[in-house]
Amino acid sequence: MIHMAFCSSLAYILVRVFKIVDPISMSLDTYLKSVVPIGALYSLSLWFSNSAYIYLSVSFIQMLKALMPVAVYSIGVSFKKESFKKETMINMVSISLGVAVAAYGEAKFDVFGVTLQLMAVAFEATRLVLIQILLNSKGIKLNPITSLYYIAPCCLVFLSFPWFVMEYPLLRDKSSLRFDFWVFGSNSLCAFALNLAVFLLVGKTSALTMNVAGVVKDWLLIAFSWSVIKDTVTPLNLIGYGLAFLGVAYYNHSKLVALKAAEAQKSVQKDDFEAGKLLEERNGKEDEESPRKNENRN
Repeated sequence: MIHMAFCSSLAYILVRVFKIVDPISMSLDTYLKSVVPIGALYSLSLWFSNSAYIYLSVSFIQMLKALMPVAVYSIGVSFKKESFKKETMINMVSISLGVAVAAYGEAKFDVFGVTLQLMAVAFEATRLVLIQILLNSKGIKLNPITSLYYIAPCCLVFLSFPWFVMEYPLLRDKSSLRFDFWVFGSNSLCAFALNLAVFLLVGKTSALTMNVAGVVKDWLLIAFSWSVIKDTVTPLNLIGYGLAFLGVAYYNHSKLVALKAAEAQKSVQKDDFEAGKLLEERNGKEDEESPRKNENRN
């Protein structure tokens, strides 16, 4: 909730004051029907994923997050945004199998924590699919800064409800608790810097590069949690996550190949269209010149 409050304020300053990016023309009806559901799902994803850290290790949570492509693809197929392909489904099964092996080898397995993280993955996957359905289909494209500008205030409102009901009574009763501005301020700044880094990375490369970087980040987090936080990472954990990693890597590769093929097809169609247009212009000029030639002969 603090992240969303900070990011909302900073995004407003960047968009309205410094005008680094232009705001998108969006009616109130579009905001209520498109942005609010996405904001609600995002807040649920944040709530459940952060709650999972109470029960599970950092390394194991990163392993469970490998299920994200499986959830996105499954929900995309159910909403008819993705076409069912046997090869892709086999790939999804291999990722799920790898995560299952990693879960089986987890030393600190907690059913409630795993349930929270899986629900967070499901909510996040649904949010990503809804972005395609509710925003992209209407021609609305959001970068990370404009996403924060529109969605963060909505998330702030939704996250305030569980905070007020579940956390505020505990904070109120503990009079010794003091708000650390340095810890929460620097933490919020890191959260905003992450979104800005995503914006720059996707702008310079592609969203697929962002996914590959995310996989590298997961490996670094697992190594960090094992070496610094002293999380228990078993060999079976690594074998399972290695299988899931290979599945995710193959999925990203398949998407890259499909993306390049689509771009090549668009390029060919564009070239054909321009060639046809030039041919029509040339034929038109020849038709205009033919009567003139006949007149000169006469």
